[in-house]
Amino acid sequence: MEQNENTPQNEQPQAGAGAADTTPSLEEMLKAAELKAQEHYDAWMYAKAEGENIRRRAAEDVSKAQKFAVERFSNEMLAVKDSLEAGMAVQTENIESFKSGMELTLKQLSSVFDKFNIKEINPVGEKLDPHKHQAIGMIDSDQPANTVVNVMQKGYSLNDRVLRPALVMVAKAKE
Repeated sequence: MEQNENTPQNEQPQAGAGAADTTPSLEEMLKAAELKAQEHYDAWMYAKAEGENIRRRAAEDVSKAQKFAVERFSNEMLAVKDSLEAGMAVQTENIESFKSGMELTLKQLSSVFDKFNIKEINPVGEKLDPHKHQAIGMIDSDQPANTVVNVMQKGYSLNDRVLRPALVMVAKAKE
């Protein structure tokens, strides 16, 4: 018996071929995976570049903050300088007026220090603290040993951080 082209046997391979068309081939699956990998790579590169931009901007911000951090302090100090220059320009030789001008300028400077939390370290009578004081000598005294007897130069702190330790003389231990 001769088979006709329209026989069911001929249709089976076509049905099999139709089923193969709906399932993606290995090449198509590879292409899809490559596209997905490229998308992930592009997203990673974008995130990496964004991270570098954030880091660069932060470094620039820190640099600007450091550069201009003393601007407010500097503006306040200009008023003190102006007062000193005005005092030097006075032609009168009256010691009292000169002294009162210096006292006003010192008050102005103290006000600036208070605004910016700069505190004076004047430790007379205190126990020696090597974090705040620098002992430059020992002298005989009625005070207990290692007590600050004399301050040669006051120290200063900024927000509880020592800018300059106080130079002090301390009491010797009694023998």
